[in-house]
Amino acid sequence: MVEIELDGQKVEVAEGSMVMHAAEKAGTYIPHFCYHKKLSIAANCRMCLVEVEKAPKPMPACATPVTQGMIVRTKSDKAIAAQKSVMEFLLINHPLDCPICDQGGECQLQDLAVGYGGSSSRYEEEKRVVFHKEVGPLISMEEMSRCIHCTRCVRFGQEVAGAMELGMSHRGEHAEIETFLGQTIDSELSGNMIDICPVGALTSKPFRYQARTWEMSRRKSVAAHDSSGANLIVQVKNNQVMRVVPLENEDVNECWIADRDRFSYEALNGSDRLTQPMLKQGGEWKEVDWQTALEYVANGLRNIQRDHGASSIGALVSPQSTIEELYLAGALLRGLGSDNIDYRLRNAEFGAAEGVRTLGRSIASLSTLQRVLVIGSNLRKDHPLFALRVRHAVRHGAQLNVITTPAAWSHADAWAMPVLQAVLSDASGWAQALADVATAIAAEKGATAPAAGQITSQAQAIAKSLLGGERKAVLLGNAAAHAANASSLLALANWIGEQTGASVGYLTESANTVGAQWVGALPQTGGKNAGHMLAGGLKAALLLNTEPEFDSAAGSAAAHSLGQAEMVVTLSPFKANLAFSDVLLPIAPFTETSGSFVNAEGRLQSFHAVVKPLADTRPAWKVLRVLANLLDIPGVSFETSQDVLARVTAKPLVASNATVAAISLSPTTAVPVVASIYQLDGIVRRAPSLQLTADARQEVAP
Repeated sequence: MVEIELDGQKVEVAEGSMVMHAAEKAGTYIPHFCYHKKLSIAANCRMCLVEVEKAPKPMPACATPVTQGMIVRTKSDKAIAAQKSVMEFLLINHPLDCPICDQGGECQLQDLAVGYGGSSSRYEEEKRVVFHKEVGPLISMEEMSRCIHCTRCVRFGQEVAGAMELGMSHRGEHAEIETFLGQTIDSELSGNMIDICPVGALTSKPFRYQARTWEMSRRKSVAAHDSSGANLIVQVKNNQVMRVVPLENEDVNECWIADRDRFSYEALNGSDRLTQPMLKQGGEWKEVDWQTALEYVANGLRNIQRDHGASSIGALVSPQSTIEELYLAGALLRGLGSDNIDYRLRNAEFGAAEGVRTLGRSIASLSTLQRVLVIGSNLRKDHPLFALRVRHAVRHGAQLNVITTPAAWSHADAWAMPVLQAVLSDASGWAQALADVATAIAAEKGATAPAAGQITSQAQAIAKSLLGGERKAVLLGNAAAHAANASSLLALANWIGEQTGASVGYLTESANTVGAQWVGALPQTGGKNAGHMLAGGLKAALLLNTEPEFDSAAGSAAAHSLGQAEMVVTLSPFKANLAFSDVLLPIAPFTETSGSFVNAEGRLQSFHAVVKPLADTRPAWKVLRVLANLLDIPGVSFETSQDVLARVTAKPLVASNATVAAISLSPTTAVPVVASIYQLDGIVRRAPSLQLTADARQEVAP
């Protein structure tokens, strides 16, 4: 440790730290623009100049290493004069357009200009003009004259997103931030560039000119798409979601969110929202009141239960639904005497779970791994925030190995990080590839392999990689979970984990995949699984937050199968499943209801509604509770979602990735069904800006 004196205060920091780090530890604010705690040091804005005793001139705090006994003054006359000079320099060419700038009110330059800028300028010449650039549907570069060349956006692309999509061309007054050869910004994390831009040069294209920052309320929430459970700040005006930005949580999402979480809010305000209960009568949809709709559903379920038995009733539920909704859906079905409920809509294998499948380690620990094997995942697109952490680990020396399909690989830069070994095969060959790795490990350790494999050069390289290092993980992706031989893949992964000391876990697909297992949203006593229900045979089907044509392995065949049922009830925020539904019940999306999600690591996160339900929309947990009451099902008279959560959490979450399945290396013909990045759920599918991205236009399956 090194001790320095900072504004008269003794501060101890690690050797190699910068003055800025010492100031952060001491709680002393030094004005800056280019410095960001998650990015490398560029030292090109010079706003953080401070006085260092015995130094001939002011020094940049972000790039000045501490030395023993160093004396630093951040608020001396010399330091303040230097900072004011830099501010004057930065404002020479900056346009005076704060009144129309989307960044106005949350702009670092604007804030610091109050304290360090002059009341008038000595420069009367015309200001520099930089022409706008068209870089895609999410980021606006219309006002690049505002850019102060801090290069945060450039460094973010290189270091965090893994793809250098922006760079600085030319020099001096001709320098500009732009894409290469007029390309678009296509990163799945691109919206974070907007957050870290200290001026209004990069702004949100969907949000542009929609509201001013001081007009909006800020409310906490949790992302409802992939299993990272990113923490959000949802900004609201006139009971409408206007913008979504990250809420910093180092253990979950740091200070980043994926574009899927940032821009999907557009769907919540779209024309496809279902706002009134509807019944199909004579082939025509008619709006009805809630009482009529719920009594129709309750009577229909009673009649079908009487005529065909409870086993003819089933529920297909989305793992994007909250814990409370999933629990009540299960209570409703089981109260009727049916065990036909399942969230595993995209699975091809439906083995009995022996525990709740999780990541097998904390999300934060992904950043510190030294060895990683990923199986059956397009990590960058399936789980952008997990990929971000693995990328950080690789940048610091970790070795990443991959077993995936050629489509998910496509080229070496597809994962935006160096990969040591990539075994490319369709899903039918993944078990054999893992058996080869296991055989190579067994040969190295003198153990007995769990299945017959060949020691190929790639298998041997992966084995040696996993046998080295200390912090290791074997991670099964969405496609591995959905595969027809998923249990064999897990069994092989577990053996490899035991022999190498690696943790084994699932990346898990959706916001509440873990929660769905916890509350038992799958057959417990021999009921029909999702595959059986989607193949037909149900007389009554409840569809919670799902569109089976897009969300299930059955695809378009689901519409035909469900069309044979006597009654199909869709509970959705959108006008969905119109072709085969008989009842549409408008339920609230995650922004309009309270509830809880459990992310991949098993972290329970609850949230409140950030806006009131739209029109006659109702929270799904309330709809299910009232429906259960109409059916005289006992034990479900909950007053609040917190009451439901208390019932759920009375049973502890027991995480286990163990399996007793026999390992089979026989090739399977079933191809795992995996949603592309902007087709994961109904909200994302209906977000116009996301559907205009390069990823939406060019779907890549794992």
